Amino acid sequence: MDLDVFVSAHRAEWDRLDALLRRRRHLTGAETDELVTLYQRTATHLSLIRSTAPDPQLTGRLTQLVARARSAVVGTRRASWRDVTRFLTEGFPAAVYRARHWWVATALLSTAVAALLGWWIGTHPEVQASIAAPDELRELTRPGGRYETYYSSHPAASFAAQVWTNNAQAAAMCLVLGVFLGLPVLWILFQNMLNLGIGAGLMFSAGRLDTFLGLVLPHGLLELTAVFVAAGTGLRLGWTVIDPGPRSRRTALAEEGRAAIAMAIGLALVLFVSGVIEGFVTPSDLPTWARITLGIAAELAFLAYVFVLGGRAARAGGTGDVEAAERSATVPTAA
Repeated sequence: MDLDVFVSAHRAEWDRLDALLRRRRHLTGAETDELVTLYQRTATHLSLIRSTAPDPQLTGRLTQLVARARSAVVGTRRASWRDVTRFLTEGFPAAVYRARHWWVATALLSTAVAALLGWWIGTHPEVQASIAAPDELRELTRPGGRYETYYSSHPAASFAAQVWTNNAQAAAMCLVLGVFLGLPVLWILFQNMLNLGIGAGLMFSAGRLDTFLGLVLPHGLLELTAVFVAAGTGLRLGWTVIDPGPRSRRTALAEEGRAAIAMAIGLALVLFVSGVIEGFVTPSDLPTWARITLGIAAELAFLAYVFVLGGRAARAGGTGDVEAAERSATVPTAA
């Protein structure tokens, strides 16, 4: 296609559409019909240019023009508290529930890996020596050492915010990077389990595993569950690239990708709760049994939320994807 000839042939239509959009609040009935027709034609022109003779400047102009026209034709929709409520009671829990086979398996396997790493490190002094010098290991694991003071080394509010930011970023990376066949997700997951295994192994070798668990379990149950959900969903997204099922690969990735991005928002809220627990409960003067009980209660509440609300929403057809009206419109193929 000769782009210059094509532009010369249709520039008047694009200019006319732009003029109608500038005064769209004062259009007559005939002008409104004309706007719809020009919108369809311009969308078709944009599709042709993208596929045959892509020009960045022209594509940008027509994309903006088509977006403005679409807004004028179908209207705009503003988010409301009703959307937030639907997301929290249907969309997010349904998406987590639908991915349950992936993240539950991820949780079980990852916990087993962390336990094996902890046992290996805790029972092999030569491995411990490769991690740090003996004096440093004693400083880490002694009563009042760095493992214990880590959770109270900063003001609770700033520590909770820092923990939340780091964990939310890790969860988002698991969700987004899953599209690369899940390989980056496995690496992020292994790093988390390695850190957990090192801590457990070193404290076990010092005879203080109970202290370690008392520090980790209050916030770690919910925090690790959120990480497992993100990692399992990322792996599921990677598998969608390999086997999209009855859907086309493009459609499957679009649907699962939108659900995954929505899950990143929901998991950020879950990790906010675990961050608050880690910042305010873990370093508190509460008895160990009380801190662990709070952590178990938070974990059970999340699981009930997913398997009760999420299961109900999933059985009703919820997927965690955006509503049909909010998905990308199909570009007209003829005008």
